[in-house]
Amino acid sequence: MTRRFYVTTPIYYVNGAPHIGHAYTSIAADVMARFHRLAGDEVFFLTGTDEHGQKVEQAAQTNGTDAKSFADKVSADFRNMADAMNISYDDFIRTTEPRHITSTQALWKKVADNGAIYLGAYEGWYALRDECFYGEDELVPGPDGKKVAPTGAPVEWVKEPSYFFNLSEYQDRLLELYENTPDFLGPHGARNEIVSFVKQGLRDLSISRTSFKWGIPVPGDDKHVMYVWFDALANYLSALGYPDTNAPRMAFWPANLHLVGKDIARFHAVYWPAFLMAAGIELPRKVFANGWWTIEGQKMSKSLGNVVDPRDLVKEFGLDAVRFFLLREVPFGGDSDLSRKALIMRNNVELANDLGNLAQRTLSLVARNCGGILPERGALTEEDTHLLGQVMVLPDLLKSQIERCALTDALEDVWKVIRACNAYIDHQAPWALRKTDPERMKDVLRVLVDALRGIATMLQPFMPQSMERMLDQLAVTAEERSFTALETPLPGGRQFPAPQGIFPRYVEPEQA
Repeated sequence: MTRRFYVTTPIYYVNGAPHIGHAYTSIAADVMARFHRLAGDEVFFLTGTDEHGQKVEQAAQTNGTDAKSFADKVSADFRNMADAMNISYDDFIRTTEPRHITSTQALWKKVADNGAIYLGAYEGWYALRDECFYGEDELVPGPDGKKVAPTGAPVEWVKEPSYFFNLSEYQDRLLELYENTPDFLGPHGARNEIVSFVKQGLRDLSISRTSFKWGIPVPGDDKHVMYVWFDALANYLSALGYPDTNAPRMAFWPANLHLVGKDIARFHAVYWPAFLMAAGIELPRKVFANGWWTIEGQKMSKSLGNVVDPRDLVKEFGLDAVRFFLLREVPFGGDSDLSRKALIMRNNVELANDLGNLAQRTLSLVARNCGGILPERGALTEEDTHLLGQVMVLPDLLKSQIERCALTDALEDVWKVIRACNAYIDHQAPWALRKTDPERMKDVLRVLVDALRGIATMLQPFMPQSMERMLDQLAVTAEERSFTALETPLPGGRQFPAPQGIFPRYVEPEQA
């Protein structure tokens, strides 16, 4: 039976341009989607943009335009970024689309009909930058001594009529969820933080505003627009066709994985499951929060001028080198630093030397000594069997790592095999066997080709373009590139194309 897999990125907020942090989460989700497709699963991969709220309205005014025109422009930029990073999304949702507005209002009505929403008046501290309300006890002293949000965002005292969601009634059910389903929220640090937050006690949540108009009107009371997070979180259902339970995409619910930045873990692991509980809708299987990126050791900041557009990195270093670095450098889920020196080192040592050089040596020897024709698989020595055994367990190894969102560990598992291949070719020395034992030379080259095929197949989700070129050079057909296809060896006698380098070494341009 075909398994379904539904993975989402957060929908990115359009009050500013896309940066490396957005690309990071999208690439991680893309790896998950591609991996599951290659494993034979039916996949739905959603990304998009969150376009309502006071911050967007103000950003539009600052830019001298209306909110919709501003959202259109920035949303198009995010879609361009996703395409430039080779993100294989199945749908790009926008919260200004009619389908989303219809769906979100249906979700609100369902929650209200179940008695979880009431009208009151809100009075409290609001951080516009976070689009979040904070309790007095959550505020911390700012640099000038004034109280600010725990994120450092300035807060203002807000008083206005508001609809409330009775979040306080879901505290026990949420704690039960975290305890009974330990895999619901990761990684460990984010999980502990959320559990601690909920244990401190939950207040009912203000979920509408009357002080601005750029939002989805509350059903039956258009003086109010929905709190941007109620609106935004509903995208995971609206893209599936909710509330039409017969819509074909609804078969993908519940989502298998919501990938988010750690700054929005609270919204996805507290508010979202509570909204769904109130609506009587099944909960997503997992929320995983990735870390933040610093740039050369400094926090990204417009004032420092160090906000990195991932498309600029791609122009300089190549797409797959950037994708590889972002997921290789630091264990996924932790904070990471974007260092130019580290990026060049990863490219030159692991891509150009370890993998690129291995492929070039092997394919050049096949071209030179076998007429570019794949040798038949011969009798295997103990060393051959040991190396091929390491390759054959890669699908199961990586499946386990992907399920844990351990993308960095998955890459390390592949690199262990690449290092083993390099040790094998050096030890077997097929260039010397050509004179002393040409039949053994062919057997060694065949083992190396089979190992490279396995490596390239498993690396497709991480570096799709480069691995497509490598599999082309290994004469692997499109039908032979899935994980299950690895169980069937390639038939000998295939003609290989002339070998070409895949990962060039990066050399810093000389300063003028």
